[in-house]
Amino acid sequence: MTAVLRQIAELISAAAGHPFDTAQGRNLGGGCINTALVLSDAAHSYFVKLNRAEGLPMFEAEAAGLAELAGTATLRVPEPLCTGVAGGQAFIVMEHLDLGGRSSGAKAGSLLAAMHRTTSDAFGWGRDNTIGSTPQPNRRDADWARFWADQRLGFQLGLAAARSGHGGALQRQGEALIDRLPALLDHGPVPSLLHGDLWGGNMAFTRGGEPAIFDPAVYYGDREADLAMTELFGGFGSDFYAAYREAWPLEPAYATRRDLYNLYHILNHLNLFGGGYLGQALGLMGRLLAQVR
Repeated sequence: MTAVLRQIAELISAAAGHPFDTAQGRNLGGGCINTALVLSDAAHSYFVKLNRAEGLPMFEAEAAGLAELAGTATLRVPEPLCTGVAGGQAFIVMEHLDLGGRSSGAKAGSLLAAMHRTTSDAFGWGRDNTIGSTPQPNRRDADWARFWADQRLGFQLGLAAARSGHGGALQRQGEALIDRLPALLDHGPVPSLLHGDLWGGNMAFTRGGEPAIFDPAVYYGDREADLAMTELFGGFGSDFYAAYREAWPLEPAYATRRDLYNLYHILNHLNLFGGGYLGQALGLMGRLLAQVR
């Protein structure tokens, strides 16, 4: 590992335009996908993620997503510095944010609404990326219901059948739900810039009190999809939601669409972590189908 870190330090020096002489890294462990660490010298610190060499496109897409979010000048985002392969391992280097501060969730809510004001002329994005370690297609489409059918629910259902052998009721109900998406998604959303994976573990506050977001799965979609995920696992207070709604009120029937958007993440968890999520997916599908029969 020391040799890998030396190579990465040399690449940091070239990308940052200043000397960075370290082979010392503080390992932060990692989730189920990447190894994370902080590289430091006397003057600078950088956050680094490592994976197998074939994971480089995932990191390249993450860097592009971070840059897209940072371009809104709203929520704080770690600035990506460089990506590459060193010692047979793919890596991404970004600004190391000093996290662990406290602040009002209201500031985060209002800044998220401001970020969502960045819009595009179509849903999707200019490149595919990943949601966790799952591929996430982002082919641009002007039709939101079709985008959600083909590149979100349909894609995850296909993986569930091909990778995990989940056929039967999951596929039947999934196909029935996809047929009814035009009726569920008829509220005319604009293509807003989304974080794409906005659960509580991907937002924190800097020591200075700035709300920060990271580990994105960026695309342009219905802003309610970001809000829906904040409700899936909790961690966002009432002041966050009140501030968001004050800045940009939600359309009627959001609660139904919230379940539809979170179904995508439940299906992804089913594909990543196994059958423990099957019952939750079927339950969500049943509730949604009951509202459009």
